[in-house]
Amino acid sequence: MKGPLALAIGWRFYRARQANSFISFISFASTAGIALGVAVLIVVLSAMNGFERELERRLLGVISQADIVGVNEPITDWPAVVNGAMQIEGIRGAAPFIRMQGLVQKPGGFQGLSVVGIDPQEEVKVSSLAQFMSQESWQSLSQTENHIVLGKSLLKKLGLEIGDTLALYVQDNSPDGAGSLRAAKSHRFVVSGIYSLGGELELTTAYIPMRYAAQILNMNSGVTGVRISVDNVFDAPVKVRELGYAQQQSVYISDWTRTQGHLYQDIQLVRTVMYLVLVLVIAVACFNIVSTLVMAVRDKSSEIAILMTMGLSRVAVMGIFMVQGALNGLLGCALGGVIGVSTALNLSDIATGIERLFGIELLAADVYFVDFLPSELHSQDALVVILMAFMMSLVATLYPAWKASQIAPAQALAGR
Repeated sequence: MKGPLALAIGWRFYRARQANSFISFISFASTAGIALGVAVLIVVLSAMNGFERELERRLLGVISQADIVGVNEPITDWPAVVNGAMQIEGIRGAAPFIRMQGLVQKPGGFQGLSVVGIDPQEEVKVSSLAQFMSQESWQSLSQTENHIVLGKSLLKKLGLEIGDTLALYVQDNSPDGAGSLRAAKSHRFVVSGIYSLGGELELTTAYIPMRYAAQILNMNSGVTGVRISVDNVFDAPVKVRELGYAQQQSVYISDWTRTQGHLYQDIQLVRTVMYLVLVLVIAVACFNIVSTLVMAVRDKSSEIAILMTMGLSRVAVMGIFMVQGALNGLLGCALGGVIGVSTALNLSDIATGIERLFGIELLAADVYFVDFLPSELHSQDALVVILMAFMMSLVATLYPAWKASQIAPAQALAGR
C-alpha cells in the first residue's frame, strides 16, 4: 500500500502546489527546459541521420566507392577484373571507367576538370548517376560521339547551354606527343546534358562516352581502372584490397574513405558535439527540478510532519517527492518527444518554407553536397533521448526527496 499511497499523495501535492505562483513558475521552467532539450536533440539527430543517408545515396552513389587503377598503363583485360570482383562476397557491382584531367576555359582564365568516360550499360551496376540527369542526357553517353555531360553549377559558371560547344584541353598521349601538359591538345565537345547533384562534384567532374575517351587517350580496348560498389559502404576498403591483391599487374587501390571520408567524420563530429551540448541543456533543466522540490519541501514541511505522525514512513515520504519530480520530467519528455518527432518528420518542408518566407538559401548547392535540409527519424534515437531525459529528471529528485524524509515532525509542527 505504501507505493500507491505515495503516488496518490505525490499527485495531490503536485496539483496543490500550483497555488504557489513562484514554485509553479520554477516548475514550468524545468518542464519547458526538458521539453525543449528533448525536442531539439531529436531534431538534430534526425538531421544528422539525414545527412548520412544523403551522403550514401547521393555522393557515394555517384562517386567511386572503391576502385583499382592501372599503374603507368591501362587495364586491358578489364572484363576479367569485373568477373573477379563479382566473385567476392559483399561486392554488388563492378564497372570500367576512363579518367583524364583537362582544362576548360572560363571567364577570366582556365579551370581544371576531371573527365570520366563511362559506359551507361556498365555504370548502372555501380552508380546512381542516372537518377540525377534526364534520360536523354544519360543515353547520350552510350554513343561514340563527342558528347559531354556537365554539372549544373559548372554549366552556369561557364555560361553555356545544352547544345553549345566546349573546348577541353587534355594531355596529348599520341606516340609523337611530348607527354607533358605543355603538349595539351584541344578537343571539342558538344554539351549533351547536365546532372544536378549539388556540392563540389558539379564543378569539378564531367562525363563523356567511354569509347570516345579511349580514342582520345589511344587506349583502344583498355581502361583507366575498374570501380566497384559494395553492399556495406564501410566494407569498401577491405573488399577493394581483396580485389587489388588478386591482380597480376600493378594497380593503385583507393576507396571513398580516402577521398570523401572527411565528410562522414565531420557529420559524426557534429553529431557528437551537439549531443553533448544538448544533454547538458537537459541536465540544467533537470536541476530546476531540484530547486522546485526544495521549495516544495519547505512549503509542505508541516503537512509532511502530520503525515509522519500518522505513521507514514520516511521511505514513503521520499516516494511522494520523487513522484512530484518524476511528473515534471515525464511531462517535459512527453511534450519534447511529440514536438521533436513532429518537427523531424517535417524538417525538410519546414526548412523550405523558411527559405521561401525570408528569401534565403540555407544550404547552397555549389557548396554542400545537398541543397536541402534532410531528415531521417530513427525511432531508437527518439526513445533513447526520452528515456535518458526521464532518468536524469528522476535522479534530480533524489536529494530533495531525501531531505524531505529527514524532517523532524516535532520541530516542524512546533514552528508551524
